[in-house]
Amino acid sequence: MPHSNSKCWDFCAPVAGILFALAFAPFDYSFFALLALAFLFACWQDISAKRAAMRGYLFGLGSFGSGVSWVYISMHDFGGAGALGSSLLTGLFAGFLALFPALAGYLSVKITPINNGALRFILMPVVWILVEYLRGYWVLNGFPWFQIAYSQLETPLAGYIPVCGVYGTGFIAALSASIAVEIFQIAARCDISLLSHYSYRTSLREVHRDGPLKNLPPLIMLLAVLWGAGDLLRNTAWTYPIGEPIRAAMIQGNIAQDQKWRPENKINTLLKYKRMTEQYWDSNVIIWPETAIPAYLDQVNDTFLVPLGNDAKQHKTDLIVSVPVHDADPDKKYNAAITIGKEEGMYRKIHLLPFGEYLPLQPLSGFVLDMVNIKLGNFTPGVINQPLLKAGGYPFVTLICYEDAFGELSAQGLPDAAYLVNVTNDGWFGDSIEPYQHMQMARMRAIETGRFLLRSTNTGMTGIVSPNGEIIAQAPLFQETALTGTIIPMGGMTPYARWGDRPVIGGAVILLLGLIGYRRFFRMAY
Repeated sequence: MPHSNSKCWDFCAPVAGILFALAFAPFDYSFFALLALAFLFACWQDISAKRAAMRGYLFGLGSFGSGVSWVYISMHDFGGAGALGSSLLTGLFAGFLALFPALAGYLSVKITPINNGALRFILMPVVWILVEYLRGYWVLNGFPWFQIAYSQLETPLAGYIPVCGVYGTGFIAALSASIAVEIFQIAARCDISLLSHYSYRTSLREVHRDGPLKNLPPLIMLLAVLWGAGDLLRNTAWTYPIGEPIRAAMIQGNIAQDQKWRPENKINTLLKYKRMTEQYWDSNVIIWPETAIPAYLDQVNDTFLVPLGNDAKQHKTDLIVSVPVHDADPDKKYNAAITIGKEEGMYRKIHLLPFGEYLPLQPLSGFVLDMVNIKLGNFTPGVINQPLLKAGGYPFVTLICYEDAFGELSAQGLPDAAYLVNVTNDGWFGDSIEPYQHMQMARMRAIETGRFLLRSTNTGMTGIVSPNGEIIAQAPLFQETALTGTIIPMGGMTPYARWGDRPVIGGAVILLLGLIGYRRFFRMAY
């Protein structure tokens, strides 16, 4: 095996990044995430901080360059940009995201004293998860794609999700990779030359006690405990049924994104959704996808939605409809979801999509997008702690588009909310891997909250997800259809829903500060 200073590690870093991307949907090779991260941790050892940053950047180029290639489809096929401009912006986006694993590598080496393996073993997972949090929650309003926990929904580590969420589970996954590296390195050092230091009368127990092998049993035991406890936690029921099943129908209109907002198609679109809805008046809840109505609320309310709501009342059904809304202030507009029928209410989207629903880094971002001829929306975020919408007799948490990528946002309405509803439109990304990745993230929210999730999309993937993250029903991609099924309203709180990300992130920060303090003491002592 080449030394970590070898250039071979540099060339392998982007390959490891591609393997990391294959751990996520739709490929779902979960083990690749741990393997790739173990490689990264190993190649960050005994090198300079700058070299570690370079390898982290190459790793990021491999993972994000292959995993978010759907950005090109969104810009070129539906955003109106040319092939060159779309390629350039997609490359810049992947290059920007690659800065985060580069930062993790730089900090891991900068903070760790050279050759202090015990400190590296703990530090690298801590730094990794804090950088994930930085990328997933703060920078550019958060981009939580490819956080390692999402790759572990089918492994024993999924048991930790309702306890400590995406970041806590991600830390345990990263720690597992770090432990594996340490075990491998100890085993590699304990070759036959070790035995030459002992007489033939020396017992194996003495070799374990005095040599490098003494650290193996605790590490193996720790790894076994982490995974065994996760497996046991998977069988723990954190929430409980509180009522009779709710019959639900999710309408998947399958309207191509390049046709969706054409004025000549508006009437046909409204009639399609009305016709499909009328076939399912026996449902308690009917859900339309994000911006199913290609017009603002005030343009269709009196002539279309009010009569439709009256029909819903007659059939004792609640409709959840997504529609853009003008505010009394002409400079404000919202991406919203409303309920009509037995219950009436409105939710205004809180967490907006950067470069899709608003433009960060102004005026630079607007200037660049104007150059490549991409015109995007400019919505206003809704206020936090809006009243919960109600349908089917129970309140629910509303998540519009990629709001389902943020765990604490999903838990804000608990314990009052009995289920989750996600309305989205992945039609922007065509026949790519993005809809699969998005569904994988939505499944995490069901596990974190211990609630059923009803997910209605324009072109797919419409689905029903159980509280343990299992997809119990799913509509095919790019097909006009209605997915029907039943869910059970749930009560109670998972530990994650009660405490959120604060304990994990706060604990990681404290641990990091302690490790930095230990580094200073280590330098002074030696």
